[in-house]
Amino acid sequence: MPSSTYILCPGQGAQAVGMGKAFIDKSAAARALFERADAILGFSLSDVCFNGPEDRLNQTDVSQPALYVAGAASYVSAVEDGTIDPAAVTAYAGLSLGEYTALHLAGAFSFEDGLKLVAARGRAMQEAAVSVPSSMVAVMGADAAAIDALCAEVLGTEARGDDVLVPANYNAPGQIVVSGSTAACERALKAAEAKGLKAVALKVAGAFHSPIMQPGADKMKAELEAAAISVPAKPVYSNVTAQPHTDVASIKRLLVEQIVSPVKWEQTMVPLAAIADARFVELAPGRTLAGLAKRINRRLPVESLGA
Repeated sequence: MPSSTYILCPGQGAQAVGMGKAFIDKSAAARALFERADAILGFSLSDVCFNGPEDRLNQTDVSQPALYVAGAASYVSAVEDGTIDPAAVTAYAGLSLGEYTALHLAGAFSFEDGLKLVAARGRAMQEAAVSVPSSMVAVMGADAAAIDALCAEVLGTEARGDDVLVPANYNAPGQIVVSGSTAACERALKAAEAKGLKAVALKVAGAFHSPIMQPGADKMKAELEAAAISVPAKPVYSNVTAQPHTDVASIKRLLVEQIVSPVKWEQTMVPLAAIADARFVELAPGRTLAGLAKRINRRLPVESLGA
């Protein structure tokens, strides 16, 4: 028997056409969640999840609620068939948007309230993304210090208007994502290549987890201040601190900060991966978090419900 069980909730980028369909076909509880989501949102999120089109699913204002609902649906389906025993769960962690899924499952807010929050978050971040040409770049083979140096080199000492380039996701050892203005991201690709590092431009709507998202963070501050949130029944790890949330006021503050701050996923997972006999279950969709876990420990057992 595992000594502890951790539920891992994926974030934006894990979405794919067909997500959630397998769960509604076998689980009445999962089907009910998608039906409630369609009613709350006022459009058929389920149809976009199951049938696409892909470009619509990939838009931030759709992908964020889609990931939240699909993750929750996979969880209730797994509870229904006995794959997950909620009483046996030790803690929850979610990458970026996945932190909201984790907080809901741990009892911080209802499914409906969480869905309204992630829908508002998706709209706010989409608006911030389209207002400033921006992007993200994944850099492989560099540590945090090297990434800081890369960002400083790209920005240089001369003013370049609205240039921004910052670390956005510490995903795993040797995999860090930078985020910023389009021009800075283009220079980062060349600078990384010159240093012998592999760098890949990500297909994203904008510079998430960077100062460019500040207008979105400002809008979410008002949403979160008005939201009914409780201290979760089980620990939920914050992306900003890589530590469990402690109280309602800090949950609301850190969820605002999360939009403009780097995601400390590696810092969250490294100590958890060292726990003997721990069980890790990744919610749908996909196996993104399992892949990151393997970069920490190749033998780390991660069950992916969306595989």
